[in-house]
Amino acid sequence: MKKKSGFSKFLSENIGFLYIIPWLIGFLAFKVYPFGSSLVYSFTNYDLFNGISKTGIMNYQTIFTDSDIVRAFLVTFKYALFDVPLKLAFALFIAYILNFKLKGVNFFRTAYYIPSILGGSIAIAILWRAVFNTDGLINAVVKLFGAEPINWMASANGALFVIVLLRVWQFGSSMVIFLAALKGVSEDLYEAASIDGATKWTQFFKITVPMITPIIFYNLVTQLCQAFQEFNGPFLVTKGGPNGATTLISMLIYNNAFLRHKMGMACAQAWVLFIICGVMTVVAFVSQKKWVYYGDDDGR
Repeated sequence: MKKKSGFSKFLSENIGFLYIIPWLIGFLAFKVYPFGSSLVYSFTNYDLFNGISKTGIMNYQTIFTDSDIVRAFLVTFKYALFDVPLKLAFALFIAYILNFKLKGVNFFRTAYYIPSILGGSIAIAILWRAVFNTDGLINAVVKLFGAEPINWMASANGALFVIVLLRVWQFGSSMVIFLAALKGVSEDLYEAASIDGATKWTQFFKITVPMITPIIFYNLVTQLCQAFQEFNGPFLVTKGGPNGATTLISMLIYNNAFLRHKMGMACAQAWVLFIICGVMTVVAFVSQKKWVYYGDDDGR
């Protein structure tokens, strides 16, 4: 029997590695390299067209001292504070209703999920702006009740409300995940609670919510990270206005990178945002020991 050469033997023993080479090349070229290079550029004054002329921590010093940048971070926190709880609460509420055996429930499940498919598109964002214009659909309804039209985009709170509502409207993905979790709650628990005289309200807070806390935790972390990366809403609907009141940090990163060509500053801001998301995720994972129930209840 002919003995295999060293190279043939290597191929036969590591054939699986050959199959992942295309993915590995893509991962290194489009994930690892951009990730690492952005960290390097964050310590430079890298201009998109003029290159690097200075290195140091000046970008990070500016981030924590420049009032406009600090304001963008605060607005982003405020946006997430309103967006995430409202979206999760609304998604859980609708999922709870759709969990009942209602006539035509499959149609409503599909209808409620559609905004999540369309909501991230540019067309929907532009349509949302038209709906909340002074002469838009919302003000048309307001006029029917004899009230004066509201200039939603003119005030800081009004503009923030508009982009928060856009994200809350896209609750379908969280709703589907909640619905799957609700299907997994044992009917025996509800039957036992009903025998003991527990109301639907009590059953919801004493049985339903504790049993689906792992899914609540998952949706909380994912939606929190998404909220801090929100871009389409403030960019297309409010254009960051009025007077920067809805300029989230993601929009500020875009402005620095592609409008002002300050790639070094944009990279530094992106890294600060990454660290903030990482810290909040760690805090969430640490806090889950206090409120997340996993069945075996050993916290793992």
